[in-house]
Amino acid sequence: MLSISKIVSRTGTSVIAGTLLAMSAGFAAQAADQVRVRGTVESLEGKTVSVKTREGADAKITLKDGWKVSSVAKASVDDIKPGDFVGIASLPTASGGDGALEVLIFRAAMKGTGEGSYAWDLKPNSSMTNATVADAVKSVDGHTVTVTYQGKEKKISIPEGTPVVTFAPAVEADLKAGATVFVPSEKAADGSMSSGRVVVGTNGVVPPM
Repeated sequence: MLSISKIVSRTGTSVIAGTLLAMSAGFAAQAADQVRVRGTVESLEGKTVSVKTREGADAKITLKDGWKVSSVAKASVDDIKPGDFVGIASLPTASGGDGALEVLIFRAAMKGTGEGSYAWDLKPNSSMTNATVADAVKSVDGHTVTVTYQGKEKKISIPEGTPVVTFAPAVEADLKAGATVFVPSEKAADGSMSSGRVVVGTNGVVPPM
């Protein structure tokens, strides 16, 4: 996913960011009614956030009691060190292996959260891998990390310009019209959606996941 260890709830109460991390860790492994909404805020009325999705649809999401909001802060590929726990969305490359689409650096206390590699819908055929960095190599061709998870190993190249972020604080007021959001949600049989967490872009940094 953390140099910043806390997020801020809608009431302003700080909570450990680990309550948020499942959205990039295990949603793909959960039930089929889990959906990830990406887009821009149209409005926030009471406990309903309306989002224009990246696909152009209108989504209304009911925010659950105790819902939380966070933002993301820019980090650097040079911040990735052996032993770090990271979440990397990636795609297979033509030359073999995977190439990163984005990297989230977790704080040390969250190591192991949602460990594994799962199908992801950032782009077609993408995956999300939450794993420990075994080594991080910088070469003339860029950066490559070897990560380990559940007894497996995976090499992922990180092209120049790949977004690298950590979580950062946010408040309800940041959910203003036009703000970019990532909302891991639950979709009921009747099509209604609800969520306990929102990640919002602030200070020019948008959620890349």
